[in-house]
Amino acid sequence: MTIWTWLAMAPPPQPGMEPNPTAQLLQMVGMFVILGVMFYFLLIRPQAKQRKEHEQMLRSLRSGDHILTSGGLYGIVTNVKEKSLMVKIADNVKVEIAKSAVTSVLKRGDEAPEEKEKSEKPKEKK
Repeated sequence: MTIWTWLAMAPPPQPGMEPNPTAQLLQMVGMFVILGVMFYFLLIRPQAKQRKEHEQMLRSLRSGDHILTSGGLYGIVTNVKEKSLMVKIADNVKVEIAKSAVTSVLKRGDEAPEEKEKSEKPKEKK
């Protein structure tokens, strides 16, 4: 007999005896506790962890970061304010968006100069 069968089924009452209401109550409360623990570990805890990671990402936004917004716009952060960002989405086009609209950081601004240095290696002269 598995644990699920044990939890789902109560033993039938003896013939001529009434079921014990206290035992039935404890079984029902036990099932709710088990379901509550499962919901916590499967739904609530992972969502809280994801929210903390997103908040950390928003706090670490800097000018020069390449981002993706929830509206599907790709852009480069030009200015960071307390609750909003100025984002360059095209040449001579800057928009102000809420920080909460940023879904991911594609490339950090401090990574860009390193990549430029690698691509601008001096060419060998013959």
